[in-house]
Order: sequence, then structure tokens, then C-alpha cells
Amino acid sequence: MAFHEVRFPANLSFGSVGGPERRTEIVTLASGFEERNSPWAHARRRYDAGVGLRSLDDVERLIAFFEARAGQLHGFRWKDWADYKSCPASAQPGYEDQLLGLGDGVTARFQLQKRYGSGGVEYFRPITKPVAGTVVAGIQGDHRAEQVHFNVDTETGGVVFHTPPGAGARVTAGFEFDVPVRFDTDRIAVSVQSFQAGDLPQVPVVELRV
Repeated sequence: MAFHEVRFPANLSFGSVGGPERRTEIVTLASGFEERNSPWAHARRRYDAGVGLRSLDDVERLIAFFEARAGQLHGFRWKDWADYKSCPASAQPGYEDQLLGLGDGVTARFQLQKRYGSGGVEYFRPITKPVAGTVVAGIQGDHRAEQVHFNVDTETGGVVFHTPPGAGARVTAGFEFDVPVRFDTDRIAVSVQSFQAGDLPQVPVVELRV
């Protein structure tokens, strides 16, 4: 199995249905109370790539992409149009969007992450597939330029500063990102007649742990 650093055609993923999935184990006690536990630290996202198909040309592009990935064998990048920025959808990424950590004068590598918060509760999602050329970073409120002050590993989401940030310095970043996924089927069934009638094929896609 390998991961192909190629994005599923973004115009085909636009309009797709999907989002995060959690796994919760629930045990109902004799008293009627519940015990709930989750074996997953992070959500796993699922999508349907068939919803975005609008023409037979789109079907051909989907099949070509599917064959090049050998079905479920190889992973690829997916643009989740509902969640692909470090900032609100209406804004552009800024270097103070997300806190990556605090410097200690020694650590040079920081992992990209995105904060989700509600009701005083926070969840930090690791970002492993940033989009090349979109990452901006800052140290203690000062902008830092890619290649001049830091490099980005677009395959892992690591930001490596040429000089380790000083002790206590806030390290921040803004970015666009993709979701690492694979097809969740080894079969695509398309009927031209059905497609023209509006019956779209189901092409499930599931997030990968990388």
C-alpha cells in the first residue's frame, strides 16, 4: 500500500456529501444510566465521490482516477469543501490562525493542527496534508516567510524552522489542507442510461490514518 500525493479532482468533490464520524461505545447499566467511551482520539471522515458527477466526462475522470489508485489500494488527497482552511470559510489563512505550540529554544519542528472549540471544550485535529504554498507562519506575532525562515513537509504536516523559536514564544500558522483518504470500494458500477436519468453511482471514500 502507498499514498499518492495527488488530489482527487476538486471540481468533482465539490457538492459531495460527507463529514466527520466518531465511534462511541455505550453500555446501559441496570439502573438505566449509561457509560460512554470512545476508542478513537480523532474523528474519521467519510464522503461520497459520486454526488459531484455532472456529466459523462466527469464519470470518465472518476474512473481514470480510480484505476490509477487501483481501487482501495492507494491513498490520495481529498478537498473537503466544508472544512479545508485554518480560518473561517469566508476568510483567507493568516499566520496567527492556529497555535502550534510554544517554543523552548531547542525544538524546531512543529506539527500543524486545527482547533475546534465549543462550550469551553477544545479538540485539536492534526493536519498531515497541507496544500503546498498555502502555509504561513508566525513566532510571537511576527510573520515568518516560508523557505526564508521555515520549510513545510507537505506529506506529514510538519513545519520546521531554520532557527528554533525561543523559550515561551507562541508558534502559530495558517494554511489550507486536504484530507488523506482512500476509496472504500473496489468496484464502481455506472449505467449510462441511469446516469442520464439522474441516478448517480455511489463511490464511498474514507479517511486514512497517516
